Amino acid sequence: MHIDFLGIQAFLAVAECGTFGLAAARLHLTQAAVSHRMRKLEESLGVELIVRTSRGATLTQAGEAMLPRARQSVIQLEESLAVARTSGQVAPAWVTLACLPTVAAGVLVHALHRVEALLPGVRIRVFDSSPGEIVELVQAGSCAFGLTLEQSAPAGLRMEPVARERFVLVCPREHALARLPSVDWSTLESESLIRISLPSGNSATIDETLGPFRERLKWVYETQRTAMALQMVRAGLGLTVVPALAVSPQDGLAVVPLCKPEIGRMLVLLTPEGVPLMGAPRLIADTFVALIQEHAAIAVS
Repeated sequence: MHIDFLGIQAFLAVAECGTFGLAAARLHLTQAAVSHRMRKLEESLGVELIVRTSRGATLTQAGEAMLPRARQSVIQLEESLAVARTSGQVAPAWVTLACLPTVAAGVLVHALHRVEALLPGVRIRVFDSSPGEIVELVQAGSCAFGLTLEQSAPAGLRMEPVARERFVLVCPREHALARLPSVDWSTLESESLIRISLPSGNSATIDETLGPFRERLKWVYETQRTAMALQMVRAGLGLTVVPALAVSPQDGLAVVPLCKPEIGRMLVLLTPEGVPLMGAPRLIADTFVALIQEHAAIAVS
């Protein structure tokens, strides 16, 4: 399928600016050019995305549905271009790594503090990315290593098991479930839950393990990012389920192990096959692995 990036760019500009005139000014185009791009995009999709009104431009239902996905696609494209620029630069002073956003949230800051004490002056570049992006970054040589989910080993890459990470319930500290040593999934039937649809497929892992029981749970909100889900929990909108490393003490929330069934995922260290990590990259990788194992053990106990 042909992807009309110019049309998507025009669609986002009109949706965010509210008028074709302001969108044209943002894109440094004429209104006629913006209208032409929009018309081509709508014709290729076979649906109307934007309706002109006396007050400017209004999104149709199809436009409303497309807006967040189009915006996210552009963000991902910009990130990919940044990766391409980075991989083309010679910067031997930097050690570049990739890890899951949930891993970054839980151990990144602690690991960097330890590395700074061991290697004063070292420069570290971090990509918090999806599993697919981490594979691409390590394959391209843009990252020395990646911390990601267990999967079929891609060609030319080696995976080393790091730790099994459990999924946990996250709730406000004053919630009744926060005082329990663990919680059965059946206990959550009466709770309002916040679902996270991450590119890593955590929600799919939960659904597959729970089977038909998942239909008995009350998922009242859905978000794309763990940080947003945790913010909603703090606001009292519901409870959420996340990998244990995704929550840090600074979040001010209670973490309770989930059981019956217990759901987990295996984290692995991804490196180029036949190219052993040495020097600073090896020390940094070992520091991250040790911290992940420590935090995973605490979450299980």
